[in-house]
Amino acid sequence: MIGRLRGILLEKQPPEVLIEVNGIGYEVQMPMSCFYELPHVGEEAVIYTHFVVREDAQLLYGFNTVKERALFREVIKANGVGPKLGLAILSGMTASQFVASVEREDISTLVKLPGVGKKTAERLVVEMKDRLKGWGAGDLFTPFTDAAPAENGVTASSNAEDEAVSALLALGYKPVQASKVVAQVAKPDMTSEQVIREALKSMI
Repeated sequence: MIGRLRGILLEKQPPEVLIEVNGIGYEVQMPMSCFYELPHVGEEAVIYTHFVVREDAQLLYGFNTVKERALFREVIKANGVGPKLGLAILSGMTASQFVASVEREDISTLVKLPGVGKKTAERLVVEMKDRLKGWGAGDLFTPFTDAAPAENGVTASSNAEDEAVSALLALGYKPVQASKVVAQVAKPDMTSEQVIREALKSMI
C-alpha cells in the first residue's frame, strides 16, 4: 500500500502529476482542488495517496492532506461511485460545497457533475448524509477564489485552452461541453490551471 510520496514534481498535466521519489517516477491523479495548490515543477512536494489495484491497472490518487484523502475515501464508498468519479466530484466543487450539497439534499447541483445522474446523486445523499456530519466546519480544500494562482510555467493562449479541454475530458466531461465552456471562460493571458478553475466554477 502506497500512502504517501515525498519527492520532486517532474510534470504537471492536469489532473495528473509525475513525482520522482528516489529515482522512481510515480504518476498520480489529483482532484483539481488539490492540483491548484501544488508547488512549481522542479520543487519538492508531499502527496498523500490512495492506491487502487485493478485487473488492468494500478492507480494512484493524490491529495495534499490526510483529511482530503479521507473525504475521497468516504465518497468512493458510496454505491456506484468509483475512484474516477470520486476524482471528478472533488474536482467539480470544493469540499464544503460538496458537503453542503449532501446535507441540503441538493440533487440539482450534484447532477451537474460529470458522470453523476439523478440516481447516483440520490445515492450520494442517502449514503453520505450521516457519514459527513461534522465535516462541514470549514472547507477541507482550498476554496475557489478570484485571485490568480501562482505562475507554474504553463504557457497561456491556445495551448492553455487545449490543456484545459484535455483535463476536463479526463475528469469525465463530454468533448462538446468541455470545448464550449473553455471557449467561454478562456482569456489570452490565462494559464491552463486558471482556465480549468474558471471552467469548473461556471458549471456548478
